[in-house]
Order: sequence, then C-alpha cells, then structure tokens
Amino acid sequence: MMTPKDSCQFKYQKPFLSAFKPLISAIESLATPKRMLLASALAGLLVSGCQSTTTNDLTGSTPYQTSTRPTSDRNLDQQEIARVRTSLAAQYIRKNELDTAQRQLEKAFAADSRYAPAYDMMGVLLQQEGSRINLEKADQYFKKAIALDKDFEQAHNNYGVYLSQMKRYKEAAAQFEIAGAALGYEGRIGALENLGRTYLQLEDHPAAAKAFLRALDGNRNSIIAHIELVDLLLEQQRVQQAQRLYDETLILVQGQGISPRLLLQGIKIAAAQNNKTTRQQLAQQLLSAYPLSDEAKQLKTWLNNPEAPWK
Repeated sequence: MMTPKDSCQFKYQKPFLSAFKPLISAIESLATPKRMLLASALAGLLVSGCQSTTTNDLTGSTPYQTSTRPTSDRNLDQQEIARVRTSLAAQYIRKNELDTAQRQLEKAFAADSRYAPAYDMMGVLLQQEGSRINLEKADQYFKKAIALDKDFEQAHNNYGVYLSQMKRYKEAAAQFEIAGAALGYEGRIGALENLGRTYLQLEDHPAAAKAFLRALDGNRNSIIAHIELVDLLLEQQRVQQAQRLYDETLILVQGQGISPRLLLQGIKIAAAQNNKTTRQQLAQQLLSAYPLSDEAKQLKTWLNNPEAPWK
C-alpha cells in the first residue's frame, strides 16, 4: 500500500558501533555530572537528525520513522543513556540484528523506564521480526510510547504503519491524521501520503484525494501524491488536470526511469484524449520494458476490449 520512503539512513557500520561499547559502559560507571556530559556527547555522535521515513508500501521493510529525542525534564543523565541505547538499537534494526537491538532497548528501559522513543523503537523491532506473538506485543509498545508522550508524532506515524499492516485501516487513518496535522513535524508530508493511501484501502476516494492535496500543499515535489492524484482525477474524468499533474510527475522522476505505473497512466490519458500516436508509443514501451507487470496485463486486457473500463 505505502512506502517508507526513503527511510532514514544509518551510516555507521559495525566497527563504529563496537568502538563505542566500552565508552557506554564507562559512562554508566561515572558520577552523575560527568556521566551526563559524556552521554550527551556520545548521543550527538550517534544520532544527528534522523528524519522522516516515507514508504510506498506500509507493509514493506523498515517503513518506520525514528526519533530519540528527550521527552521531558526528568533525570537527564539517565535519559541521555536511554537515548544512546535507543539510537544504537535503531541502527541494529536497520541491519536486521534484532537480538542485539532488543538488548540495547532493555538497557534503555533500565536507564529510563518512561523514555517514550524506546517503547516506539521496541514496537518497530517486534513488528520487523514479524511473528504472530511479536506482532501482538508490538501493539502495546506503540500504545505505551503514545501514552508517555501524546505529542510524539513519529510514534503516531509508526503506529499507523503497524495498524495498516494489520489491516486495521480506520485506526491507522486516525494515527496518520494526528501526525499529518502536526505543523513543524518533519515527517508530516509522509504521514499525509500514508493517510491518503490508507483512505484508498478504505475505498474513501474523496478523503484520499484531500489527504494527497494536503501533501502537495506542504511539498509540491511529493511524487506519491502526484501519482495517486493522477489516478483519482482520471476516475473523475478530469483529464486535463490529470495531464498537468502527470507532466509534473515526469519532471520529478526525470533521470530515475519511468515506472510501469506511470506508463499506464500516460496510456490512459492519451486514450482519453484520443491521442493514438502517444498511446501506441507508450503501450509499446510498457509491453517491451515490463512485459510481466500487472500494468502490462491491464493493458492487454484493455486492448482486447477498448470499450471496457480500465480495471
């Protein structure tokens, strides 16, 4: 259904992480003032602005967003240790080292049992592991993160991703709506894209269109919003508007190659405008480049019965 994006890239490899393990142990043995200063410095090295993760498919790999920000003015030295541990866990999750990530998060809980990002990250970890037992457990961790910090927008987005994977689409839409309405949240556009695709799953196309338009208002370069809105406009037979958005989309993806979905959209627009030359050129390109794609199958079905509606 959706895709995170273009997920936050963790650049550090195992030798980097291993090098910090003795320092983490040393931090925990220091007196409180020194421990706070060293933990803060280490946290700054490990996490430096990890932001939105927007995906094309909510059930795909790493469709989550990560944050290790402090959540209050509690005992800050313990909170910094929890932040470092949570940051390490996020990097291990990215490398699918889930057992090691779990151990880091247990240490984060031990340092600060009310640190919301650690609970959010544990939900992500359990969701990624994917067994029935762990998927059931993940729900409670996401809820705990939100209960501890109701303004933790990334937890709302991540919980929405989880709920969508579990096909609980109405609940997912509510979480994406919260994250998508949070002005200043850097993952807001991705949350709105997720919201729009969730409404498509619910077959509420007007609500989906509204969400995608909100995404475009926030970021005119949103490829996901462009592509989805082209299909929605074609459904409404608003061909000229679809053509304008389609042309914008081709500019945005220039140099990346044209996907089978974009080729099929171009064929539909050309057919609606009775532009046989463009339709034939794009059809030949789709059948040649992507002969086994779903879009090629749709095209073949339509070519056999051009009077039938597209499916």
